[in-house]
Amino acid sequence: MDKLKQIESFVGVATKGSLTAAAKAEGVAPAVIGRRIDALEERLGVKLMVRTTRRITLTHEGSAFLDDCQRVLSDLLNAEASVSAGGVKASGYLRITAPAGFGRRHVAPMVPKFVAQHPDVHVSLNLSDRVVDIVNENFDCAVRVGDLPDSSLVSVRLADNRRLCVAAPAYLKRAGTPKSPAELHRHECLTLSSDASQTRGWAFKVDGAVTHLRPTGRLDCSDGQVLHEWCLQGLGIAWRSTWEVDEDLAAGRLATLLDDFAAPPNGIYAVFPQRKHLPLRVRLWIDFLKHSWRDDAYWRQAA
Repeated sequence: MDKLKQIESFVGVATKGSLTAAAKAEGVAPAVIGRRIDALEERLGVKLMVRTTRRITLTHEGSAFLDDCQRVLSDLLNAEASVSAGGVKASGYLRITAPAGFGRRHVAPMVPKFVAQHPDVHVSLNLSDRVVDIVNENFDCAVRVGDLPDSSLVSVRLADNRRLCVAAPAYLKRAGTPKSPAELHRHECLTLSSDASQTRGWAFKVDGAVTHLRPTGRLDCSDGQVLHEWCLQGLGIAWRSTWEVDEDLAAGRLATLLDDFAAPPNGIYAVFPQRKHLPLRVRLWIDFLKHSWRDDAYWRQAA
């Protein structure tokens, strides 16, 4: 119990930014929180945070430990809820958001199925390719595809997501085929605009390490579906997820490029605010998506 309290206090201080705020949330004195952090650092033998009168800063070890602690606490809450919920029915309003293209194909079809299982839940689905601020815009959960930026939000990996460079045969006949990622600067690349969710660029594995490039071209757009359509029209090279282009690859409308440099899959995640008690409707929604998407058969059927 002492170890769990230490971890909870550490997460509270790290996410709220001060001993006072964490102590207020737990209903104890700041000195109690400070002693728990000291005991945790002594037990681990590492410094997790640097505390001054003005601010608290996580060390490198503290940042890494925070991610693991948030995941452990989330899993523990879900485990307890699955046992204690028993016959309790989920109810209330569930506000969720997802990227537009992926949301249309793979989130929207799940909503009616979920509501059929939980008729007392009302769902509002927002589809947008911008990174929605789920805390300040009052969303319960977001589905996000790709690498996640560092944040205080909690994430649960739902499935793998693989991305490939693709182009239409007409474009390759006209402009040629790049032999390495370094040659992309010579080509028209169809990229997401800066206000969309792609923040790190296109990922490739070069000399055994994953590297990110930011190709350029004359066309960019905040809507991934538009990039897909431009790619089909032969206007350039795009970096798209397999769930979006599998059918076009099978039909020969698109071809893959730079396969030898393809990066390992990243993830499809459910992201939600750090909460002491995750509402049952949110937990059930996340479990529903994980169960639906965990099997490769789902993605083959969808394609």
